Amino acid sequence: MIRTVQTRAARAIPFYYGWVILGLSGVASYSSRPLMSVAVLTVFVVPMSEQFGWTRAQVAGAVSLGGVVGVVAAPLVGPILDRYGAGMVVGISSGIAGLCAVALGAVNHIWLFYLLYVPGRMVFASPLELGTSVAVSNWFIRRRPFALALNHVSQGSGLAVMPLVAQAIIGAWGWDTAWYALGAWTVAVGVVPAMLLMARRPEDLGLEPDGGRRGAAEDRRRSSARRPQSAQDEINFTLRQATRTRAFWLMVLFSFASFIVQAGVSLHQVPHFLDQGVPASVAVWTASTFAISQVPASIFWSAVSQRTAARYVMLGSGLVVSCGAITTAFASEIAFGVFGAFILGFGVGGLHIIGRLVWADYFGRQHLGAIRAWGLAAQVGGQALGPITAGLTVDRVGSYQGAFLAFGINLAVVSLLMLFAVRPGRAAADGEQQTNAAG
Repeated sequence: MIRTVQTRAARAIPFYYGWVILGLSGVASYSSRPLMSVAVLTVFVVPMSEQFGWTRAQVAGAVSLGGVVGVVAAPLVGPILDRYGAGMVVGISSGIAGLCAVALGAVNHIWLFYLLYVPGRMVFASPLELGTSVAVSNWFIRRRPFALALNHVSQGSGLAVMPLVAQAIIGAWGWDTAWYALGAWTVAVGVVPAMLLMARRPEDLGLEPDGGRRGAAEDRRRSSARRPQSAQDEINFTLRQATRTRAFWLMVLFSFASFIVQAGVSLHQVPHFLDQGVPASVAVWTASTFAISQVPASIFWSAVSQRTAARYVMLGSGLVVSCGAITTAFASEIAFGVFGAFILGFGVGGLHIIGRLVWADYFGRQHLGAIRAWGLAAQVGGQALGPITAGLTVDRVGSYQGAFLAFGINLAVVSLLMLFAVRPGRAAADGEQQTNAAG
């Protein structure tokens, strides 16, 4: 019945149904995903810790534990996406995140906080990230960088707005009301549309990726492109074939190292400045700057990805994130902190774009969920390790500087290794000796 609804909707609208998929993914990325992000949790850390006497490491531990559960869940979710599509995954995950947030408004013990935040963080880290990005990648090939950029603009906008909304509600009515309001909003907009209208792939509805082939003039330039331009250009790997390539393991390593920085710094950036005497109403702007800078970054890195080999984009975005972490480590004034947050967010925007783009471009759509799940598991593992490491550091030495600095230096070294992450050729997919595509 759902397939019938989707088919009729695709035939009824006067434009390519992939834009509907992108819109549904954008709604989830704007509302459901930011809800359990560290950018939102960072504004709850101080009021909840002060009321209940929790340490920073205890709060960060919930983020890390949720990430660990997400690492386990990702390889399980990937094959489900490949077989059934993203609709049920995104809808159910949005419902879980929203209901967990509503319940968080009533917590009064750390174990209860863990009981509710961990599953919410798990669906943020794994099913929602994997579901929205795989859905977009399945419906677009030539326009994939642009479509993924638009999807990330939605996510970046949500990450920018939601901390400000949360802080405003906390200031007026308390942190508990903030959790109630944000959770109810997520349930209202994130569940039914995704479950009803989000189809798996265009071929399921008798359509072609991107809404059809390009013009002849563009087709003649396809052979010189640095990434696939149509379904005929794709090289579809199985998970087993992908794991035999050097690029797969380098990309896994990059995902792990880069998202240690993303989560480890962004969760603690507001407390970092609160510890230095900056008022909460001012310090929150670091979180919002970090988020909003990802919006123009998405457009920038998307344009770069169209013209530049993916390994160079990974190198560039990784080095920018590294600079942002090091800048934040030495920032003691809010102006310098906002500058560091902008650099960090601009680089993270690149991480999100290239992380979602490169897996589909390198290994194709047919088994994308199963393959990208392992890269996402590494990403979530980094997001789990970063916050708890920074939290333990500040609890022991009273400063985040050492942790932020170590994160940045480590990522700079790993980013240089991405020069060797070349795109596998067709021979690798056939199980023969790996050859490399142009770029």
